Amino acid sequence: MTWIAPEVERPEGSLVAPEPELLAGYLNFYRTTLLHKCAGLTAEQLATRPSSPSNLSLLGLIRHATKVERIWFRIFFTADNPAEPVFDPTLGKDADFELVDAANAQTEYENLIAEWALSDQAAAGRPLDTRFTFRGEPSSLRMIYIHLIGEYARHCGHADLLRQQLDGSTGA
Repeated sequence: MTWIAPEVERPEGSLVAPEPELLAGYLNFYRTTLLHKCAGLTAEQLATRPSSPSNLSLLGLIRHATKVERIWFRIFFTADNPAEPVFDPTLGKDADFELVDAANAQTEYENLIAEWALSDQAAAGRPLDTRFTFRGEPSSLRMIYIHLIGEYARHCGHADLLRQQLDGSTGA
């Protein structure tokens, strides 16, 4: 049986919550929006690169989001006890997009969801002003949330275009 990406329920967050809840809510909305764009597609469709010569595929975006979550929350932010990179650095900086395999789609999808939980654990109970060092400069948990909201929003736009090219679906 061919694996098909499941339907995803996107959270409805408060528009007036305190900043920590508001930022986490927006991040979760965009996280689930990426998977919403994949819902109903087969593993083969997720791995398809419909815009040659671009290396973008929905599965590549899933893999990229996993890498980005790990880098920001569990490598940079928790530098005192960092996680290993998602992909072997010797594979190149675009391994997340280049090395997609439909046979691994379900595992990659589940890895992203698991990484979200680990990212949330890394940030849990930490004030937004919690500092860490990024490339020799001070940074904060607030910056991670803002950066990842922008990262996901940009890639959800890519996902819209990829999905439309795959099966004509458009919209939310």
